[in-house]
Amino acid sequence: MSGFMGLGRIYVDETKRSGYVLAAVAVDDPIAARQAVRALILPGQRRLHMHNEHARRRRRIVSDIQDIAISVTIYDAGRLYGTDRAGRAACMSALIEDVAADGGDTELVFEQDDSLVASDRYELYRLVHRAGAADRVAYRHLRSHEDQLLALPDIVAWCRVRSTEWRRRVAPMVTKVRQV
Repeated sequence: MSGFMGLGRIYVDETKRSGYVLAAVAVDDPIAARQAVRALILPGQRRLHMHNEHARRRRRIVSDIQDIAISVTIYDAGRLYGTDRAGRAACMSALIEDVAADGGDTELVFEQDDSLVASDRYELYRLVHRAGAADRVAYRHLRSHEDQLLALPDIVAWCRVRSTEWRRRVAPMVTKVRQV
């Protein structure tokens, strides 16, 4: 069982810092979660992105998101694949397997990287159909400012590949780590 439990929408982002790691976040209460994330966005910011934040602010962000009811699955391809695209494909394959196994209707929302949208759509179409879940699994790409909840997988993925301290901070939110 994946840990997503047929939740309607799953937010997905990755990091390539220490190999390829994809974070998939299911949110129990999207309205409350959006309010909490919006409260963390500073005046003049369009979105939260851990790469752009200072250390003290990063600690506050991670501390504040611990109050949001989320469950996270980490798909870790490490450096087992020759390219980031191959690592991404392996992570997406595992994600689709898990979502299809849960059996509920699910929409995957990926943070949009223009260089990957076409290949993602091809790969996701293939994977969803292979899993027999085309009638239950939808997917789309959005820019992070189009849905503030895309900040959540960014935050968790960022922490996951940093120091032990950062990994420990997000550990209570991580329900599963899957090596792919």
